[in-house]
This record gives sequence, C-alpha cells and structure tokens, in this order.
Amino acid sequence: MDDTAQAMLDHISTYAKDYVSTRKFYEAAFTPLGYTVQAEFVVEWDADFPTRRCCAFGEDGKASYWIIETKETVSPRHIAFAAKSRAEVDEFYKLGLANGGEDNGEPGLRPVYHEHYYGAFLLDPDGNNTEAVCHLPE
Repeated sequence: MDDTAQAMLDHISTYAKDYVSTRKFYEAAFTPLGYTVQAEFVVEWDADFPTRRCCAFGEDGKASYWIIETKETVSPRHIAFAAKSRAEVDEFYKLGLANGGEDNGEPGLRPVYHEHYYGAFLLDPDGNNTEAVCHLPE
C-alpha cells in the first residue's frame, strides 16, 4: 500500500464496562504505536446513561478507535493495530501487560498468516483480543 491509499475503515468502536481500566490499558499499549487520545467526552444526550464516557485514540487529530463505556459486558471483539516495527509490537505487549492486559499470545512470528507476520495478542480489561502486528521483515 502506498502513502496515497486510504484505509477502508474510518473508525471503529469497542465497549468497556470498566472504562477507567480500559482507557488506561489502551493509553499505555498504544504509546509505542504512536496512537494518543484524540477526543474524550461524556455522552450527555444518552437519556438511559447520561454519564456515559467515551474517548478515541488515533494519530494527527483523527479519532479512529473509540472506547465507549457500557453498563453490561458485551461480546469480546478482535482488532489488530498496525505497528511499524517488531520492536513496537514488543513494546505494545510489554506496556499492555503492565497496565491491566492479559497475555493472549506473546510477540512472535505467525507464519500461518505469512512469513513476516509478527504479532502480539493481549486481552484488554473487558476481554477484547487486542493485537499489534508488523508485516515487515526484521
């Protein structure tokens, strides 16, 4: 993919019963990937949950990955985030573990996908399978 190509997805959301822990997990795990909080607010217009919090992570002012507070646990999801290097994958894993994530697959090659697929998997505080992946050779 060249620099002029656009991503297929504009943004995606996941849900967090424990909003504070989930936000902390992603804020730490995303540090090596260069993703930071781009937006955060309370969804006051939600009559059923007027204190519902949400935040979005991304780069350069683009809110791409939203965390939305929920009262009930929802089905877990899987999402993979792009890393520019294997070192970023390793750091994502290390920081995620240190901030409430659970191991769901240590950093390493996954040749079943392709020869250079290097990923690490963590379960976030709500059980979502969160991955960082680099597709480049070392």
